[in-house]
Amino acid sequence: MPLRRDAQRNRERIVEAAGEVFATRGFAATLDDVAHHAGVGVGTVYRRFPTKEELIDAVFTDRLEDLVTLAEEALAAESAWEGLTGFLRTSARWHAADRGLRDAALSMGEQHFKQAGEQIVPLLEQLMERAHAEGTLRPDAGFHDFPIIMAMVTEMAQHSEGCRPGLYERYLEMVIDGLRARPDNGALGAAPTETDVRAVMRGCVPPMRSSRS
Repeated sequence: MPLRRDAQRNRERIVEAAGEVFATRGFAATLDDVAHHAGVGVGTVYRRFPTKEELIDAVFTDRLEDLVTLAEEALAAESAWEGLTGFLRTSARWHAADRGLRDAALSMGEQHFKQAGEQIVPLLEQLMERAHAEGTLRPDAGFHDFPIIMAMVTEMAQHSEGCRPGLYERYLEMVIDGLRARPDNGALGAAPTETDVRAVMRGCVPPMRSSRS
């Protein structure tokens, strides 16, 4: 049954407020924070979204689809290297501007955002295979390096934007330079596994559920 007009307006206000709150605080924000920002009672938020997970899903499902589209465009690029580095730069810019999107993107291997992860992983794996085949991406760079790179760079962005906006871009370019294949690339050792990445992400992304979710 469609929501009444006033109920629909309340829902839209809550989702908009949640996007703004999560953008600054990420998944550490609570439904109480969202209610305060939206100017409604917390009971109103709980009636529309009984859990923080449901609200996060309402806010970020479409935004994660934007990342899938970005990966599709990167894969279609004539040069795999340009496609891959363009994806890294654009997604880092989006994540730097929105901590909630950053937390959602780094959670794509978890059950809640599994569908988006299942869409984007094959695209990026194909892109990396093309870059390896064209000899532009260092041969020991693996797919599971990329979530950790994004976690490092976007964490830097969150801590530096207030004092020096855009500083993270300096370090992203250093990383990109290190990803380029060269005859003198030093050995990096074994690439991280999916288990390694999940363990790292648990320390980088606040849980969706909290004591007052």
